[in-house]
Amino acid sequence: MTVVYIVSAPSGSGKSTLLARVLAADPRLLFSVSYTTRAPRGAERPGESYHFISREEFETRLGSGEFLEWAEVFGHYYGTHRSYWEQARRENRDLVLDIDVQGARKLKREIPDAVSIFILAPSRDILEQRLRARSEDSDEAIERRLREAREEIKSFREYDYVLVNRDLETAVADLAAIIRAERLRRVRMEEEIGPILASFDV
Repeated sequence: MTVVYIVSAPSGSGKSTLLARVLAADPRLLFSVSYTTRAPRGAERPGESYHFISREEFETRLGSGEFLEWAEVFGHYYGTHRSYWEQARRENRDLVLDIDVQGARKLKREIPDAVSIFILAPSRDILEQRLRARSEDSDEAIERRLREAREEIKSFREYDYVLVNRDLETAVADLAAIIRAERLRRVRMEEEIGPILASFDV
């Protein structure tokens, strides 16, 4: 049974680093690369960070019902393509989605049993330090991201799990533990349990 993991976090919380580590260690996970109409930033590469497409193409795909969820943020579209969900089910893998709070709400309506995880930096000061250490944004952009973070963290109660990223190694272990625990939930183990029970004539 395919499990869908929704991971959200304010920019600078370390989400991308955590996901990269967990994905590299677990071949059963498939990462859904979002589509966007904005231009690449920094070291972002097409097909890895995002699928970068034009606004016109996005709207065409949107009209065809290709996206599980989508949102418009600061004038740019972002969306999760249905093909990743279909591929995960076909390959019997679990799907990991890196999406914002708005997208997470929409996806939970589409896939109600999706597991949601919210990642936080330990404090506003540490979040600001991490944003500045990336050297990707202007002071104005960093202030905007901090304002966005203030609004996003108000939604943490909507998530199944909250992970505070104080230490990278601990946070990676915690995220991997959440994934393992969800795979072992009884409702997800029914197919595997059946033959065991049959062997006991239960």
